[in-house]
Formats: sequence, C-alpha cells, structure tokens
Amino acid sequence: MPAKNSSTANLGRDGEESAAIYLEEKGMKILERNFRSRRGEVDIVALDGETIVFAEVKAWSSYGMDALEQSLNARKRRKIIETTKYFLSLHRKYRYMAIRFDVIFVSPGGITHLVSAFTELV
Repeated sequence: MPAKNSSTANLGRDGEESAAIYLEEKGMKILERNFRSRRGEVDIVALDGETIVFAEVKAWSSYGMDALEQSLNARKRRKIIETTKYFLSLHRKYRYMAIRFDVIFVSPGGITHLVSAFTELV
C-alpha cells in the first residue's frame, strides 16, 4: 500500500474527484463526500435510484487491483460499515433504503467500479 505523504494525499483527492464525477455521469446523486465519524470515513455517499451507495475510493499510480484486498481488509470494512450506521442514524430518511458497498479503483488506466464489493457480513 502507498505511504501517506502529500503527493499520495493529492492523488487520493484527485481520485475521489474522478470517482464522484464518474458516479454522477452514471446517474447517481452525490450526497456526501468524506463523511467522517469517530469510527472511520466513507469517501462517497451517493444515491443510485432507490439504493444508497457507500463507496470506498482507492487511487494509486503504481499499485494494481491486487493491492485492494490488503488495503480493504476486514478491519477497514468494519470501519466503513460502522460509519455507514452512524450516517444512517443522522439521516433517518435513508434508513429503510437498500444499502450497497462499492469500491472504485482509480488508476492511470482508468476507473474500475466494483459494485457490491462487500457486504455487512464480514
């Protein structure tokens, strides 16, 4: 996994911006970006029709998709799920909607969107 430094942070921000534009072009409505709780962060929260999507964005210039498994381990997925629960507790109008956890991988080769990349059963 890449180390955290300013160029990595810029790559991450650029990747999240690209992912948000991509989702909007797919017809989704972005509700929140970088939603934080004390448990963790969700990069993008979006509406896809009647489904609320919690998307984790990974943007790397030198790592491939094979690094996703390491960076999105069970601990990270739990943090995303706990943050999702917090979001839903604050935004009760969404609590009965279908929920989906996506991963968007942004690389120099383009965007790969993994729909329903994981579930709450981790």
